[in-house]
Amino acid sequence: MRERLQKVLSAAGVTSRRTAEKMILEGRISVNGEVVRELGTKADPELDEIRVDGSLISTEVSRVYVMLYKPRGYVTTLKDPEGRPIVRDLLGDIVERIFPVGRLDYDSEGLLLLTNDGDFAQRLQHPKFKMPKRYLVKVRGGITAKDVAAVEKGVKLEDGMFKPVEFKVEDRNPRSTWVYVTIHEGRNRVIRRFFEELGHPVARLVRVGIGEIDLGDLKEGSYRHLKKWEIKKLGQY
Repeated sequence: MRERLQKVLSAAGVTSRRTAEKMILEGRISVNGEVVRELGTKADPELDEIRVDGSLISTEVSRVYVMLYKPRGYVTTLKDPEGRPIVRDLLGDIVERIFPVGRLDYDSEGLLLLTNDGDFAQRLQHPKFKMPKRYLVKVRGGITAKDVAAVEKGVKLEDGMFKPVEFKVEDRNPRSTWVYVTIHEGRNRVIRRFFEELGHPVARLVRVGIGEIDLGDLKEGSYRHLKKWEIKKLGQY
């Protein structure tokens, strides 16, 4: 059956639909020897020869769902032109091509999901599903009543207003404060920019949960496969 090319690539576990669209526009996809650059192009994975960067894709894919404790100092990509460590380096015995669901920036750590199920990844990242992401954030200085009042109103950033879904002070000392934050948004470095606007630069940022899935006792740099109930729960959003 002929389907949009980005859907075929997603179903084959090559990448998410959004990234597949970018790859098409970049001329990295060919169908039956012809480079495709139009997003509306359709193909039949059973009949057509579909290649990504010259490599033939396979439609017989075993679905893989992984949670990783990403350490600081790793890039959430599968390739880095600057030669920095990438999260793929931590997935030693996984032979399938899996890709990150969303991002954690270089200086952040914690729960990162990876999969070769493009539809699953797309659902988790699409804004309309409002997937909650939970963080523990250590910031410089003490959070004051004035700061809390500002948070309740929302803070104006360069790309619009931002207000966490949940904001709770967990621990504090004279020099720093640990804050529990839940957000739905996926704007670039939005938590760091939010606290900088409040006058409390982030010293450490740990993602501890996505949806109803928690980091738990997973060690830094380690990973495990998601359990069936976890996959089901995430798919319900």
